[in-house]
Amino acid sequence: MRNLAFYLGLGALLTHELDAVGNHEWRVLPLLRALPDDLGLTVFVALHVPIFALLVAGVASTKPGIRAGTRIGVALFLVIHALLHLLFSDYPAYEFHSILSDALIFGGAVCGAAYIALRARGRRPPTP
Repeated sequence: MRNLAFYLGLGALLTHELDAVGNHEWRVLPLLRALPDDLGLTVFVALHVPIFALLVAGVASTKPGIRAGTRIGVALFLVIHALLHLLFSDYPAYEFHSILSDALIFGGAVCGAAYIALRARGRRPPTP
């Protein structure tokens, strides 16, 4: 169940990034919104190459500590990411108003929170 929560959350995050291009997410991000639209899109997409490479490397690592740390980091990011979307949702350039966008953003957060909770529950010593 824990792995299912993680992989569904990761899938939601990666799919959200596809949705983010269609919703012009760079227009909301503080460092990218000052750029001309074409350049903002290019930088936004290009930055995802190293981010995704590190993410895949961490999730696929043969070192259990790196793999576990990456999973926790992704799960925490999913929750924080949803909070950031709530924070920016009143920004004039914010375009994530569809059911699909909300499902990816907030569904990913639910999966991240579930992963964290299931992981914490699995690490508790059994009660007598």
